[in-house]
Amino acid sequence: MRLRPAAVLAVVLGALVVVGLASPAGAASDAINIKGTLSDTRTDPPEPVPDVKISVEIDGSEVATGVSGPDGTFAIPVPGSPDDLLGQDLTVKLDTDSLPEGTSLTDGKKTSFTVMVKTNADITVNYGIGPEADKGPGLLQEIAQNSINGVFLGLLLALAALGISLVFGTTGLTNFAHGELITFGALAAYLLQDAFGWNFYAAALLAVILAGVFGLANDRLLWKPLRSRGTGLIAMMIVSIGLGIFLRNVYQYFFGADNHQYRGVPAGDLWNIGGVGISPKSFYIAVICVVVLILVSLAVTRTRLGKATRAVSDNPALAASSGIDVNRVITTVWIAGAALAGMGGIMWGLQNGFDYQVGNKILLLTFAAVTLGGLGTIWGTMAGALIVGLLVELSSIVLPPELKYVTALVVLILILLVRPQGLLGRAERVG
Repeated sequence: MRLRPAAVLAVVLGALVVVGLASPAGAASDAINIKGTLSDTRTDPPEPVPDVKISVEIDGSEVATGVSGPDGTFAIPVPGSPDDLLGQDLTVKLDTDSLPEGTSLTDGKKTSFTVMVKTNADITVNYGIGPEADKGPGLLQEIAQNSINGVFLGLLLALAALGISLVFGTTGLTNFAHGELITFGALAAYLLQDAFGWNFYAAALLAVILAGVFGLANDRLLWKPLRSRGTGLIAMMIVSIGLGIFLRNVYQYFFGADNHQYRGVPAGDLWNIGGVGISPKSFYIAVICVVVLILVSLAVTRTRLGKATRAVSDNPALAASSGIDVNRVITTVWIAGAALAGMGGIMWGLQNGFDYQVGNKILLLTFAAVTLGGLGTIWGTMAGALIVGLLVELSSIVLPPELKYVTALVVLILILLVRPQGLLGRAERVG
């Protein structure tokens, strides 16, 4: 007997439904789980922490307990159907007595907090575990620690922001695509490591050179033709916004949206100096930033090209009439500014990791540093970057981490209301 196609299809679909309902994967979840991972942040990469007790309470009564497994994960089913638990407040508690000796929770995570059940989905809770907090100096120690972190952040911002200041000083362009120059350096070093197997130091050196070449290409293919046609600065600024969006999409297409880390650079054991913890990696990055900033300062003040750059910044027409090749100076500034931005992206990625939009994420902070210090002056940029870094880190003592970047921008607005040219900028009369 021949079976009709429709009958065969109905039989197959019916069998699939029966199998799906009978299998565990097809069965509906009959409980809400409190799940998460415990990681030891003292190691690089973090290691799992087993045998730590977590409990769940409803209305002050303990209803479920569990411990983290060998891989640091835990999943605690909450009694009751998901529908009955909707709208209930669940209190999740971590037993600090079960933590490894000499450790405590990091990142200000509370041992106990309450969450309301709003859906029938599992609730994820992750904890970081680090060295036991020192209960000695308290606030003073926290201020000292955050001040060190602020200086390190300020040096990174100064390195990344110098290119904005140099380009603005010589051309008047506010380049909103500068963040993508920062990202280019970070991604170029990562590509050389990931695709070609280079060690980090060789990859970083070549990536800085490639960033300079990329800056040259930017000027030759886009900005120089626009300058030659007499394009206004507002129009060029809008072009830079479009260029930034275009480059971010290109980066995402080729590198994806994942967060990346460099290989072959160990973090090292934390240095404890007077109760202040300093990462060796952060310290050496700060030293590199200081050396580069000093070299740039000497180049601008002592070399012939640096003096020509300052002359073009002060008065391009007068500099041209005195025999200075203005186009050559601007091209050199683009190369140097892009190379510094690329180096800033590499140092930032080495410290914090990075993705395809790392430059865009810190662009507002770099603009704040340049504007606060004074547009067009590299020393103002350095001073502004240090102030922004300190404000960001010190504000996190009293503000939630999500709001710490807002402080720098608020102070920037207040200062510009009093001194529009910035701290070290030169006041100019319009008209």
